[in-house]
Amino acid sequence: MTQDNSSQTSPAGQSSGGDLFNTAAGWVLGAAALGLGLSILADKYFQGSSAPRPAELGYVIEVAETTSDGPAEMSFAEALTLVTAEQGERVWAKCQSCHSINAGGANGVGPNLHGIMGANVAAKPGFAYSAALQGLGGQWDWERMNNWLKNPRGYVDGTKMAFAGLSKIEDRAAVALYMNANGSNIALPAFTPAAEVAEEETAGAVDEAAGEVAADEAGSE
Repeated sequence: MTQDNSSQTSPAGQSSGGDLFNTAAGWVLGAAALGLGLSILADKYFQGSSAPRPAELGYVIEVAETTSDGPAEMSFAEALTLVTAEQGERVWAKCQSCHSINAGGANGVGPNLHGIMGANVAAKPGFAYSAALQGLGGQWDWERMNNWLKNPRGYVDGTKMAFAGLSKIEDRAAVALYMNANGSNIALPAFTPAAEVAEEETAGAVDEAAGEVAADEAGSE
């Protein structure tokens, strides 16, 4: 009798094939487990497991509020010390189409301004002033002229003067000096530089302290 070996597999062959399958499956499962573990670890490391997610991301940077007003304008008394009547003559070019400034000059669109500084407001003979300017009263001193030159209609509501005004305080000071040099010559307002004010205050404080020391020494004798 002839034996048929094709239908039988040896135990050694079965063991070798099973080990290969088990090894491959183990590698696959191991790789999957490693990937899952790394994913969990990364999630905990970068996001944290317990920290709550804020409603709004980022943080607020507080910035000090600023204004667009710029530095405070110098006083008119100070501006008058920084300019000259010669500079004011150049600024006067903006005024001469409506005003004359020579002695005995004729009124035009505006009144003749010879001797205007220190003169009464709305008092030039022969000129028809607005009721608003007539109601202002007083005299054209330095500060009043500064306000008028800066914004005539803003200073005197209802004036007939259409001039928009001079925005630079140096221009206003210069042309006021020029007008003052033409028939007025009123005294300039007093101005003390800030450095001199500080020096005087320091000297006063030193004198006061010295007086207190002298009084204490006299009381202890």
